[in-house]
Amino acid sequence: MQALKMDETLRNTFGFKDFRAGQREVVEKLVAGRSTLAVFPTGAGKSLCYQLPALNMEGLTIVVSPLIALMKDQIDFLASKGIAAARLDSSLSAQEARATWDAMRSGSLKLLYIAPERFSSERFLERMRRTKIALMVVDEAHCISEWGHNFRPDYLKLAKVAKSFGVKRVLALTATATPNVAEDICRAFEISPADYVNTGFHRSNLIMRATPCTARERDELLLQRLKERPGGATIVYVTLQRTAESVAEMLKDNGFQADAYHAGMKPDRRNAVQDWFMKHDEAIVVATIAFGMGIDKSNIRYVYHYNIPKTLENYSQETGRAGRDDQPSTCEMFACPDDCITLENFSYGDTPTPESVEAFVQEVLAHGEKFDVSQYELSFRHDIRALVVATLLCYLELEGVIEPTGPFYATYKFQPNRPIKDILFRFSGERAEFLEQLFVSARKGKTWYTIDTHQAAIEMGEDRSRLIRALNFLEEDGDLTLQATGVRHGYRRLDTLTEPVALARKLAARFQDAEKRDIARIRDVVDLASNRRCIVRRLLDYFGEDLGRDCGHCDRCLGDQVHEMPTISRKALPKRAHSEISQLRKEGHAALSIPRQMARFLCGLSSPATSRGKPALSKHAMFGRAGNVAFADVLSLCEELMA
Repeated sequence: MQALKMDETLRNTFGFKDFRAGQREVVEKLVAGRSTLAVFPTGAGKSLCYQLPALNMEGLTIVVSPLIALMKDQIDFLASKGIAAARLDSSLSAQEARATWDAMRSGSLKLLYIAPERFSSERFLERMRRTKIALMVVDEAHCISEWGHNFRPDYLKLAKVAKSFGVKRVLALTATATPNVAEDICRAFEISPADYVNTGFHRSNLIMRATPCTARERDELLLQRLKERPGGATIVYVTLQRTAESVAEMLKDNGFQADAYHAGMKPDRRNAVQDWFMKHDEAIVVATIAFGMGIDKSNIRYVYHYNIPKTLENYSQETGRAGRDDQPSTCEMFACPDDCITLENFSYGDTPTPESVEAFVQEVLAHGEKFDVSQYELSFRHDIRALVVATLLCYLELEGVIEPTGPFYATYKFQPNRPIKDILFRFSGERAEFLEQLFVSARKGKTWYTIDTHQAAIEMGEDRSRLIRALNFLEEDGDLTLQATGVRHGYRRLDTLTEPVALARKLAARFQDAEKRDIARIRDVVDLASNRRCIVRRLLDYFGEDLGRDCGHCDRCLGDQVHEMPTISRKALPKRAHSEISQLRKEGHAALSIPRQMARFLCGLSSPATSRGKPALSKHAMFGRAGNVAFADVLSLCEELMA
């Protein structure tokens, strides 16, 4: 792609006069056929780095992103420029999904946005193998790294997927990569050091403030700031959904245009709040981290952290949503150390017990050479959260014990869009006989047919993959409406000599180490807020960037008074805790038989075992009784009483 044509496309198609810092360099590397890692601050224009070259590449550009809101915004933007883009996610109707597949098959689609979980669909994988892919884009690429703040096991598989599809170049994008994380990303996607583009994290238009305070002081501090500063679009970040609701109500009672936003709200309500925020220049949204991802509003003047963020990566991302129009904007954190208890408890809740890990490993390794599992069933059977189950299976892959043979659906449902005899009439000979057998193997319901593809393949004496290809073909041609349920993941055992108990201990230790890193990240945030020197310089140092001087635009540099960080007010366990734990043990709940399970329950941290059943154990009167007590203290008591 010649420089002249590149600039012409930038102006005529996208309506931009010039490239931003780093954009041209990334585009040129991709056009030259080289995989690239681009680390740009939030709002610095990462999307253009793949949207522009995608128009001049032969084939489809796949954009992998965990953010549905971002997908929708990007597709609306591209549609306004006359660029053919679409997404595949669970919110689409069957008709919308079919239109996307048709556009892919015809070659008219240039960009396809998908979530990383889409690669667990054998239907998707089968279709993509027949598609020419010019470029694979991995957004939020830091999720691939265990050193990162938001590790997602689905991301570990993306490098292998890219190779299996024959993708020649990959663009990895992130706004938050420490040196260790960047190294992991480059290693996974075979990106050379010369193709790592980092534009730096410094935003000179952001006035950064960190105000140590107690929990009781926060409401008054927030009201004071909102009253004394000029109005402007504002995000107030909180940790808990109930806090979002209560703070929004408090602001409304004091005359501010405010609303809450969190994952517990119905989608229509969340969309309405988001639309309202986008349209009003003085709107205040009080939100959990569910808000802000992919929000393209350039004139956000204020970002307040009512609760401390979980990591410096989160802090950098969330403050980065302010002042994207390069105008002065203020970011202030009300740093209350008591927030650490809630954040730490979340981390403790994700860590599986050593007993659960051992039982999990024993079950997986008890299978034969080829086997398949349901992650959903494993989660409930061993009381391990679903994301942790996926992580455990990834760890077993990394240990060389198993290798994936691919996901598949146990059951398919289809609804004929025309009489079956008319469908069969289109075919002849062996193909017609095969399809007739396929339809006979399905169990007819009121309007849907259900087929167990594994059992049907055995009965028909066919390879199961042929059945799947046939069903997909009929759906693509509009003969059927197809649904798949009961995803299972296939594996092959590689190392049959592995000793399960020793392996389980190693994996359990890995989770313990991750837990310690999570706790340390929370402490990093408190340290940043309590330090008396330049906040920005210290933050940039965390991301491996040496500013070489103090920033001149944080409250420390501006000479504002910095108060001492209050001591954390560790709440003691109630005196009745001993008797309550004894009572719970007498009730004989299998899901509370291990000290860590009991501690999670008392701290109000639900798990698969406490969430199932009618009524669920999480509805028990004692669930969350010690929710404001440090998990380590609760666990210590449970270990003592349950020894």
